[in-house]
Amino acid sequence: MVGDDRRRERVGAREGIGRLLLTGAGTGWPRLVRVERTQIGSGAVRGRPAPASGPYPAPRTAVVWAVLRRELDRLTGRALTVLDVGGGTGGFAVPLAEAGHRVTVVDASPDALAALTRRAAEAGVADRIRAVQGDGDALAGLVEPASADLVLCHAVLEVVDDPAGVVAALATALRPGGAASVLVASRAAAVLSRAMNGHLDVAAALLADPDGCAGPRDTLRRRYDAEGAGALLGAAGLRVEQTHGVRVFADLIPAAAADGDPQALLDLEIAAAARPPYRDMAAQLHLFARRPE
Repeated sequence: MVGDDRRRERVGAREGIGRLLLTGAGTGWPRLVRVERTQIGSGAVRGRPAPASGPYPAPRTAVVWAVLRRELDRLTGRALTVLDVGGGTGGFAVPLAEAGHRVTVVDASPDALAALTRRAAEAGVADRIRAVQGDGDALAGLVEPASADLVLCHAVLEVVDDPAGVVAALATALRPGGAASVLVASRAAAVLSRAMNGHLDVAAALLADPDGCAGPRDTLRRRYDAEGAGALLGAAGLRVEQTHGVRVFADLIPAAAADGDPQALLDLEIAAAARPPYRDMAAQLHLFARRPE
């Protein structure tokens, strides 16, 4: 488990150094334009596509950005009101603000929100980003009902006390017809990675526990499969439209291979993202859901 966590940290650090610029080429899925070196913490992107397309980060998140892009393209012509729960330093919020949308980021970490504020200022979008300190479990008291066109909830449901309550608050925050982007940790991927790293006892615990938790030392309280995550959203009145795997291969291959041919990795991730069983083996599951009109 330690080796797996450290590998994820190394990959995440690389994402802070380089940015992949992608375009959809009319397909709804991105294609690599070029790799551009950027200053860590900067939201500025040189030569970015039109706002409806937006800049997209590395292959590890390209599937999520592709789904979001289709929603933004569908609503081209107006600025959206976006709520980013657990948005941290603005990995999604700043690009969305650069595309002209208004984003409220709710996060429990004051340090993350301070970094977000600096990043937004550097990108010239401070007037379109609002930072709110708060816990996901207290979301219902932090946002206005029916106020958001798009809600992001990425890597939050694994750690909160009451995931059903958080999802209910997300649904309440959405306007009728609004969409939710929910990203959760995959139980299957965690079991597989622990077993491959030789931590068979941890893999067995993850497999046996009803919530997909390995015990009190686990950094996550729960993990999901596609059916369980979909049922959680459905119970809050959200209709799941798409489910994709995120990071099917990106965490498994050597860094040199990923850096050497990022387009090949991107193509492979996108080809496998919606196809079981590969989808379910991804490190994370992305569910795109909508509040009915």
